[in-house]
Amino acid sequence: MRLLLCSLAAVVAVSPLAAQNPSADSAAPVGSTLTLDEALQIARRNNPAYLQTVEGRTRAASQVRSAYGALLPDLTSSFSTGFRQGRQQFFGGVSLGATADQISSTYALRTSLTLNQSAFLAPRAQKAALAATEAEIEAGAHQLGADVATQYLAVLRQQRRAELQDTLVATADAQLELARVRASVGSATQLDVQRAEVELGQRRVNVLQARNQAEVEKLRLFQLMGIDQPEGVRLTTEFPVTRPELSLDQLLSMAGQGNPSVEAARLRGRAADVGVSQARGQYLPTLSISTGISGYTSEYTDSDFLVNDRLRSIRGQCESQNDLREIVGLPPSNPDCSSLTLSPEQVAQLRAQNDAFPFSFDRDPWQVSATLSLPIFNNFQREQRMQEAQVQRNEARYRARAQELRVTADVNAAYRTLETAYQTVQLQEQNAGLAREALRLAQERYRVGASTFVEVSQSRDEYAQAETARIDAIYEYHQAYAALENAVGRRLR
Repeated sequence: MRLLLCSLAAVVAVSPLAAQNPSADSAAPVGSTLTLDEALQIARRNNPAYLQTVEGRTRAASQVRSAYGALLPDLTSSFSTGFRQGRQQFFGGVSLGATADQISSTYALRTSLTLNQSAFLAPRAQKAALAATEAEIEAGAHQLGADVATQYLAVLRQQRRAELQDTLVATADAQLELARVRASVGSATQLDVQRAEVELGQRRVNVLQARNQAEVEKLRLFQLMGIDQPEGVRLTTEFPVTRPELSLDQLLSMAGQGNPSVEAARLRGRAADVGVSQARGQYLPTLSISTGISGYTSEYTDSDFLVNDRLRSIRGQCESQNDLREIVGLPPSNPDCSSLTLSPEQVAQLRAQNDAFPFSFDRDPWQVSATLSLPIFNNFQREQRMQEAQVQRNEARYRARAQELRVTADVNAAYRTLETAYQTVQLQEQNAGLAREALRLAQERYRVGASTFVEVSQSRDEYAQAETARIDAIYEYHQAYAALENAVGRRLR
């Protein structure tokens, strides 16, 4: 996050004529202040777009955990119940099923494990993806800092322009008073007074527009920060204009080693390399192991169904035995089979046996299985996945190379722009000083009657243009410095 301060730079020297009037800051209503560091901290906590990027860390971390989890056996459990109507079914002329309603329940606890090269490489691939995500978050934080700092500078630029317009209004008002005094003593015409009034009105319009633009830029700043703009906030951070001390070669070296966007692209390439190895693993065997335990229980809703079924069975056996004895000429062993009954203990045992739902399970036999599979031909799906992985790897490498080239070009361009901007500031300072002196001379000449109001008005316009150009040059220098730090990917001062 410290890279968010990369775009710091910029201070505008107070306008020489502004010293004649209270500055905008001193005239502003007392309220809270906002430094650039505070703006960056608030933006990191509240900017919605950046917070969306941060959420990627949670997703990537869960994928790493899932990749390690794939190396562990999975475990599943189940419990089910059912109801069957007491009605027989016929299959091939054979009657199946009980005539009593039946309720049942089953349970199962199963575990399985599948191992192959893709599973072994998955943690490595996901860790590389997590590292790339971290770098992308860092790049997002860096870009957010650059955007906030650039907008912070834009607000300061518009405020300095508004201060200049305040100064011009004050001088135009003083010029109007002078024109009226001169007209009253006959050393100036009424036309001079009217021209001074028109110029004063135009300067007031310029002030309104400059103040409005400053507020608009401030609204955009707070939009980047992710919060609503409070009332009466003043921006207080100031920065000097200094010549860059680092050489272009040093900056290029720093960018190649520490730029977060370049690092993120490289890490994505490493993850793609692992993806190719995973795809190649489809040509290797896969081992699958599974085991588990299960159980089953059922209960007839008629609690005497087993008792009656046992009685029917006993009496049926008795009748069959009597028939067999009759065939061989022996007397029946029990002439009255229908009188056979069960003892109270047997009845209780059968009823207890039926009372099994839902948790008196009969356990199924335990079993374990292991399968080693080696695909031979799957309609070229392996080849397709292999080629897709190779294409993704190549694309990642191309993106990383393109990012390196872009950063190199950005550093070169930003460095040259900064050097030009620094020289431009020096020239504009001289131009503004000359225009200021020309305006002072024109005002003195008009005061003693040696020149016309038109000459004063032209000198004031030239001064306004020169001073505006000076302000713009200073902030363009700072924006160029911000662009250079953004391209390098770290703070330079």
